[in-house]
Amino acid sequence: MVQKGQFLERSTLIPVGSDGAVMEGTVHRGQKSPPLLILPPRPEEGGGMDHVVAAELAFAVARAGFPTLRFNHRGVGASQGARGTGGALVEDAEAAMRVALENAGTTALAVASLHGGARVALALQERHPAVGGLCLVAPDVDPLSLVRLSCPLLVIVGEADTRVPRAALAAAVAEAGGDLEVIDDAGPTFHRNLPQVGRAAAAWLQRLSGG
Repeated sequence: MVQKGQFLERSTLIPVGSDGAVMEGTVHRGQKSPPLLILPPRPEEGGGMDHVVAAELAFAVARAGFPTLRFNHRGVGASQGARGTGGALVEDAEAAMRVALENAGTTALAVASLHGGARVALALQERHPAVGGLCLVAPDVDPLSLVRLSCPLLVIVGEADTRVPRAALAAAVAEAGGDLEVIDDAGPTFHRNLPQVGRAAAAWLQRLSGG
């Protein structure tokens, strides 16, 4: 039985590709909009939907009342099929996006990504007007790829994360009209102050929802 203050996770199956493969996913229900699709790190980074930051995002957003879906790319965890790169990862994300929209009964959603998953998130937003906001957590991308974004943007980085030059990242986020959240005393994996990542994402979704 789920007690007050707890949030029930449910498993879901996500059909993808022409070979009949099925990816595994986990959802939280919620009444607010937009729902949040959480993209894991890329398979070559060794991440999946149970990454500690992905879980923190899901629970923080669920506590704020927003539905979530996170998943494993093909070939990761219990997801069927062969591991892909590039366009195959975008295809995985598109399949998960369709399920997230159907579950929430809406035509728009926000997308959060971890690390190299930012490249998948940017490609997804470029292809689909349904992506109404991007939250990039510790993104491993060229800052210049952010300046042309037309949707609301939140970038969350650790203070000690030096993989992307901070000045260039801040300038690109500002040019895109987005927000940059720097988590004190944290690196790219947020071993310290992880709850601040979830709180920042939840507050951003509240702003998107007009709440």
